[in-house]
Amino acid sequence: MQYTETEKRKLVNRLKRIRGQVEAMQAALDEDARCTALLQQATACRGALDGFIGTVIEHHIRRHLADPKQAAADRAQAAEELIGVVHSYLT
Repeated sequence: MQYTETEKRKLVNRLKRIRGQVEAMQAALDEDARCTALLQQATACRGALDGFIGTVIEHHIRRHLADPKQAAADRAQAAEELIGVVHSYLT
């Protein structure tokens, strides 16, 4: 199941903000910013990306795992896909 236009727009806007954060981090590096400033920006980027990932995981769970209209085999496949992605993210 695809994202609604509203969901997609929110995700795209979040990615644009993340891109802006990464570009600001690159500019700070080019300007020889302090290590602590770079680390703060990097952790902000990481937090924003983690929020994006969390939203996509939530969508996957709601649309493919928790939806009783989905066949059991489809839910099982969706669960295995999610397990693989989460495992690769955490390791």
